[in-house]
Amino acid sequence: MKVILRQDLDNLGSIGDVVEVKNGYGRNYLIPRQYAYYASPAAIQRIKFERKQYDKRQEEQKAVAESLAAKLAELQVSIPMKVGEEGKLFGAVTGQAIAEQMGLMGHNIDRRDIIIDEPIKSLGVFSVKVKLHKDVVAPLKVWVISED
Repeated sequence: MKVILRQDLDNLGSIGDVVEVKNGYGRNYLIPRQYAYYASPAAIQRIKFERKQYDKRQEEQKAVAESLAAKLAELQVSIPMKVGEEGKLFGAVTGQAIAEQMGLMGHNIDRRDIIIDEPIKSLGVFSVKVKLHKDVVAPLKVWVISED
């Protein structure tokens, strides 16, 4: 079955692509959830219009994300943690802890958008990434300090 995708789907394609899928996958999953249309000439015209709207929304969201990225690049977050001997933490600093601290500072960032390359298990200054848009990633400086 040929379908036209209405949005970007991992491992399948991006908006406007005509892809071949199994009949059941198209009929029972993609089309009822409005992720795709049946491939027809009318649907091709409809998806062209939707693609223009999608591109316009993406440009607006990217502009907002870039302005937020500039603010986050200057921001520093302090995370108080319990510390044992030799400066080792009880546990690790998680994306959830960073998101909560940023929420207290007035920036609502989802914990899943915070990218920590290596586990943070000691005191110090660390750099993490915040994914704000599919094309925009902002650096964020995290200070891990003792609760005492």
